[in-house]
Parts: sequence; C-alpha cells; structure tokens
Amino acid sequence: MEPAGAPPQGCAPAREAEEPPGSPALPGEEPQGGQPAGPLPGEATLPAAAGRERGHRGAGPQGPGGRAARGRGRRAPGRRGGEEGGRAGRRPRVTVDSSKAKTSLEALKISLRQLRWREFPFGRRLPCDIYWHGVSFHDNDIFSGQVNKFPGMTEMVRKITLSRAVRTMQDLFPLEYNFYPRSWILPEEFPLFVDEVRMMKDSDPAWKPTFIVKPDGGCQGDGIYLIKDPSDIRLTGSIQSRPAVVQEYICKPLLVDKLKFDIRLYVLLKSLEPLEIYIAKDGLSRFCTEPYQEPTLKNLHQVFMHLTNYSLNIHSGNFIHSDNVNTGSKRTFSSILCRLSSRGADVKKLWSDIISLVIKTIIALTPELKVYYQSDIPAGKPGPTCFQILGFDILLMKNLKPMLLEVNANPSMRIEHEQELSPGVFENVPSPVDEEVKVAVIRDTLRLVDPQKKKRKDVQQHVESCKNTVNVRYNYVLWYRCQTLEEASEAKEEAREAGAGDGGERGGSRSPEAALPSLCLKQVFPKYARQFSYLRLVDRVAALFIRFLGVKGTTKLGPTGFRTFIRNCKLSNSNFSMASVDILYIDITRRWNSMGIDHKESGMCLQAFVEAFFCLAQKKYKSLPLHEQVASLIDFCEYHLAALDEKRLVCGRG
Repeated sequence: MEPAGAPPQGCAPAREAEEPPGSPALPGEEPQGGQPAGPLPGEATLPAAAGRERGHRGAGPQGPGGRAARGRGRRAPGRRGGEEGGRAGRRPRVTVDSSKAKTSLEALKISLRQLRWREFPFGRRLPCDIYWHGVSFHDNDIFSGQVNKFPGMTEMVRKITLSRAVRTMQDLFPLEYNFYPRSWILPEEFPLFVDEVRMMKDSDPAWKPTFIVKPDGGCQGDGIYLIKDPSDIRLTGSIQSRPAVVQEYICKPLLVDKLKFDIRLYVLLKSLEPLEIYIAKDGLSRFCTEPYQEPTLKNLHQVFMHLTNYSLNIHSGNFIHSDNVNTGSKRTFSSILCRLSSRGADVKKLWSDIISLVIKTIIALTPELKVYYQSDIPAGKPGPTCFQILGFDILLMKNLKPMLLEVNANPSMRIEHEQELSPGVFENVPSPVDEEVKVAVIRDTLRLVDPQKKKRKDVQQHVESCKNTVNVRYNYVLWYRCQTLEEASEAKEEAREAGAGDGGERGGSRSPEAALPSLCLKQVFPKYARQFSYLRLVDRVAALFIRFLGVKGTTKLGPTGFRTFIRNCKLSNSNFSMASVDILYIDITRRWNSMGIDHKESGMCLQAFVEAFFCLAQKKYKSLPLHEQVASLIDFCEYHLAALDEKRLVCGRG
C-alpha cells in the first residue's frame, strides 16, 4: 500500500496536454479505413454573429461606467483610429463580453490571453461574438453571437427535475439507466417512499438501507442529511416550502487512502440540434477529510466522512490544500486513474462507462431543453446560439461502477481558494490543481465554438462554388490576393502585439492556435451516436409536443392543441372518443399542476404530455414492452403527420 497521497511508482504527475490512461479518443477521430466508430472500449454493442468588428490599434481600454473608450491616440501606420477602424480586408479577432462572467472571470481572462482574443470586461456598445455569463442565460439584449448558457438549463438540472427526467428513461430502459440511485420526490411521494421501503424490508429482512435527503434547490452541501428510516425525515414546514429528493445512499464507494471521494467531470454541450457533446479528459477528485466507515446511527451526522462537497470539507481541520495534482484534498482525476491503473484496474472500461453515463444523462435532459430553447429563441426570431459547460458529479463504487450524483449547470470555475492568514484575515491563494483543469476546459471550449473558424470555412466553401462560375479565375485571383494581404497584415499585428505583451517573444507571426496544446475536450457525440440513438424516444415525443404548441414562446400545450394532436395523428376511434381525450388531458394536467410545476402559464407541460403519450401507447399496443409501445406510437404519429404535410404541400401547389 502506498503512503497517503503518494503517486504510484512509475507514474509521473499529469500534465495538461497529456492523456490520462484510458481517456476518450480525440475529437472526431475515426478508425482507419473511414468506418464509423464502433462500440466504446469495454462496452457491449448496443441495439440498434455579431457584426464583424474591424481590428485596430486605435481602440483604447474600457472607460469608466462600462463604455468603451474611443481610440483617439496616434494611429498605427496604415490603420484608421477608432473602434470601427482598421484595414478593410483584415480578419477581426474574436470579441468576448465578460461583464457577467462572475466567478469564472480569472480563468476566462487567462484563456483569452492564451487565445489572443479581445475581452470587453465592462460590456460593449456593439455586438460581441461571444457572451460569457456566470449564472444563467436570460438577457433580452442579445440578438446575435453565442452565449455560454442554454435557456432552461438551471431548471433542468435541479435535483427534482433531473430525477424526473432520468426516471422517465428508467421506465423505458431500466438496464441502461441503472447508474442513478433510486429516488423519491418529497413531499408528494412520501407515502410511496414509506410503502416501498416497508415492502423491501419485508421481502429482505437483512436489508439495512441508508438514505440521503437533498433539498431541490440546495448547493454546496446545504441542507443535505442522512437517515436510516423514512420516519427520520424532517417533515416540518421546511420540507413543504422547500421540496427535496431522497435517494438510496451508496454505502460501498471506492476509497483512496481510506477516504471517500467523488469526481467532477466537465462536459461541453456544444449544440442541441444537432446534438454535440464533448467530455474533458481530466477532471477533479474531491476528497472527504475523515476516514470512511459505512453509515451507522453513531456516524450518520459526520459530514466530513460522508459528504464529498468541497465547500463543506474546506472547513475541516484535516483539509489539505493541494500543492500538486497527486496530493491533498483536491486532486486531478487523471492522478486517480494512474493509481488505479498501477493496481491493475481496467481504466479503459471505466472511461467507457463514464462516457456512456454522460451521453445517456444528456439524452434524458435534451427533450425539455428543446422546449425551453424554442420558447426563449423561437425559430425565425433573432437570437444567439448557445453552448454550455456542465459539471457532472460522479461517485465510483467499490467495483468501479460509476454512479451519477448530480449535474451542475454552473460548476465553479474559480482557480484560487481562500486561506486564513490570521484570525478573520483571508487571502486568495492560487490553486494549481484548479488552474490546470479549469483553464484548459474554458480555453478549449472557446476554441471549439470559435466563430472565425466557421467564417473561414464559409469563405472556403464560397471559393469552391466560385470555381464553377464563368468568372471563376478572376474571382479566385481577387479572393486570393485579399486573403494574402489579410493574413500578412494579421501576422504583423500579432507579432507586434506579442512583442509588446509578451516581452518581445520571438515567433509572434505564428498563429496562437499553433502554440496551444492539443484539445482537452474529446467529442463523444455524434461520434458514438449509432450506439445511443435508440434511446432518443422522448426526444421524438418532444418534437410532437413542440409541433402542436401553437403560440411561439410558450412551453405548455393547451386543450385545443392536444385535441389537434389526437385528430391529426388519427388516435381517436370508437373506443377512445374525443370526450375521453378531454378527460385524459384534464386529469393529467391537473395532477402535474398540483405538483407546483411552473404556474406562470396554464396548460400541459412536456412531462405531462409524455405521461399522456405513454398512456396512449399502452392502450394501442397492449402486448409489447413499454419502450416498444412508445416507439410504435411515435412511428404511427410521424407517418400520419408526414402524410398530412404532403397533402398540404400538394394542395398549396395546386
């Protein structure tokens, strides 16, 4: 057994550009021969813009009050002063509005310096390419560019909403979604919780469960506690006003140095349609600060033993601030993988299971995210595109099976921690582990969403199309000359800035991209889409729901829209009249609304529509398993809607 915190023999400390053992393949990597990627390693085969801003030297720093100061100094040779000056043919640098970045600001600033992009810390009068928000999407003043938040994501990953979304998938595919602990929602499911626990104890008297209660809107360990029996739940006024989730507690976690720990992995949701998912090849391991023992009535309240939350354990006298990635109470995930690998563990299989867990979880979240997205940014209305970094908290069981604890919409991107110099006197101290992981995640997220790459690709496609025109040679020569002048101008500008900002560093004409390490974010979807596409049934149900919403900007289906859905899909008959349709709508909608689900607008929410759809599928296809019933009804509805669209198209032509 190695000493506490020591790296295994022959394992060098992890570096940012290195891949941990068994890490995912490079983004977009395909097997030789151009064939699509096969099953994940160790996994069985599954069933079937903002306005272009001209770069310049004349623009000065941001002025007070958040207004960008106008460039009135000496003009650079060959360039006009002012914010919109610059050479007409010069490619602009990417602009980033960081005025709402909050806790991720320092890591974002380092990333932007490495990329040599332009930051506007106090906002900007003109549109920016990227808007970096610290908390949520909502901002009515953004009509173009990209925002690092999806509308509705914060609501979707709350503990109750996440549990409902995963439970729906567990109903359809119980074996594929067994990575999430059994959960009950309080207070409405408290009687069900009591009855199910009693039945399980009666069937297995040796079962001695422990449960963990998590407030729905809690974060950083706030309000979490452990119980041994349903009667221990604090059913006071607080549980009524502050709903919670109660889950089976995982009593046999993997231990390192006799300590329980969890993993914070960073996942980039780059696009909803088409779905694009990237996983960071390294993450953080957050440790408890007291040796772990299985829960008993005596140790249930020892939070430093059972809860891995960094914000709790940092207050423990045993907390060790990490000087490197292999030691302390916060380490890199790659250092843990290295230790496991040295002990003979199959880390490739572990990575495969983690990738599968992440993809399946996001597949469970995307249907409702699409409803929020079309509500905030309806089709045809000006608005930004979105991407988002999520924090997945994962616990490894003793047998190395990963279990999902929760998903964070706003994972902390701080790269420093507070250190008490003297009683009541604190100082922010850099955290090498946080900086190594988080700066790489933010920087490489920006590289993946770089709008200039898309513009350059569009220009290249335009040139290719020009080759087929009559004036191909003339157009191509003109374009080539402009590009040559543009690149030469940009190279001189970068060299001059590199000399001024980096102490005259040589090689300033090199692209900033060339000096950066390989991407730490690896694409897992659509790379592995073939293995997981069969799980996207609720996605297709959500598409039907959105089609019949009617009014743009709404998230709930009215009774008329539900009747139109039934009529257009030909689901009513002598055994299921329109009166029965109305009763089904009223019963399910009333029950979901009584749960306190978004009273801002009346109607049927997506979860209620999914429940109604499942009821219809079970009525129509009685002898099949639930997932086959739902798939069959989706095919039936899509067939009739396609025929209706074709009929309307023919009538329109006539």
